[in-house]
Amino acid sequence: METIALQTAAREELVDITELVAGAVARAGLTDGAALVYVPHTTAGVTINENADPAVPRDVMMALARLVPQTLPFTHAEGNADAHVKASLMGSSVTVPVRSGALQLGTWQGVFFAEFDGPRRRRVLVQALAGAAR
Repeated sequence: METIALQTAAREELVDITELVAGAVARAGLTDGAALVYVPHTTAGVTINENADPAVPRDVMMALARLVPQTLPFTHAEGNADAHVKASLMGSSVTVPVRSGALQLGTWQGVFFAEFDGPRRRRVLVQALAGAAR
């Protein structure tokens, strides 16, 4: 398993980590199988979405902000209850197939770290999962 260290720059942002995940897969020597990408934080998540148009990540974050505004009457006392809800909606892991050592993402897809309570130092765990023998 490899740990990717990140430093986020804003309270809420999507960070394209596709190349970092691909690098972890390459260093693991995985040729065929899958990469499990996991975020061990309760106010952050991970997702796969379009990485060709920078408007898409902005639109995703705008929609989440409207779905779960900070101003709701939350009872969690730390002031980041909206971040917990957004992280739950985003999810804490994705699995990406790997073939011939390459992530099998769609043409426009990328892997994004989703920050909802930054800026912070964060970790992303990448576990190479070998394919079953035939």
